[in-house]
Formats: sequence, structure tokens, C-alpha cells
Amino acid sequence: MPSDTSAFARWLALATVVMVLDQASKAWVLASMHLMERHIVTTFFNLVLVFNPGASFSFLADAGGWQKWFFVVLALGISVWLLGLLRRHAQERLLPAALSLILGGAIGNVIDRLRFDAVVDFLDFHLAGYHWPAFNVADSAITLGVALMLWHQFRFAKDSS
Repeated sequence: MPSDTSAFARWLALATVVMVLDQASKAWVLASMHLMERHIVTTFFNLVLVFNPGASFSFLADAGGWQKWFFVVLALGISVWLLGLLRRHAQERLLPAALSLILGGAIGNVIDRLRFDAVVDFLDFHLAGYHWPAFNVADSAITLGVALMLWHQFRFAKDSS
């Protein structure tokens, strides 16, 4: 069994991979597209370059600028909390995988907020004229991480009863 330190380092490596993939995908989109440019990929998926100064579903996007620092401080505070949980649960599998995905995604979006005052979004899914709000790799990792956390919670809550 690996030591807590090496297990913790592996989970940090996963978070780093998520952050690097997120930033690399955004760099590619920024280098190859103009703002609001749309590339049709399939009948239900486009690439579109947008900047979101808010949070999910553009929450607080029109708040006047203060939200940048609110979301940066919030994400960094949550990241510190996630690091503590990650260290404490490093020997497990499901929970630290979830925490690492969330951590990598959160840091990826913080980098955008510091660089661009907004998050770079480019994945656009749609059906019958209805579009899901554009999102990015970091958002996908955060969503998957939260789903895995919930699965972990339900799985172990059931085992303990």
C-alpha cells in the first residue's frame, strides 16, 4: 500500500492533469476562434468561444465586476478545503478521485478569471433549438467530481446503516 504522501501526490497529479487539459483546450480555442465564432461539429454540438464573467448559467454575469474576486476567493477557499479532504482520504479511491477532479477544474477556472476577468467557455450542446449554456473542460471535471462525491456519499451512507 502506498504511503499517504505518495497517494496524496498521485491525487494532486490528477488535479494537475485536469487543470492542464482545461488550460490547453482553452488555449487552442482562443488561438483558433474569435469571440462568438461558432463551428458546427454535429447536429447537436458546436464549438463557440464565449467569456462568462459569472458562474454556472451566467449567474452574476452582469454584477459589474466585483464577482470576479468573489468567485476567485470562493474557489481558492474551497480548494484549500478540498486539499484537506484529499490529504485525509488519500488512501481511498472514489472520494479522492472526485475531489481531484473538482480541485483541478476549480483551479483551471480561477486561472481564467485572473487572466481574462471571465471564464473561457466553448462547448455548446443543443437540441431542437434549445442550447445548454456553453461550458468547458474544467466545468465538466467539476460536474463529474460532484457526481462522484454524491455517489460516494450514497454508497457509504447505505453501507453504514
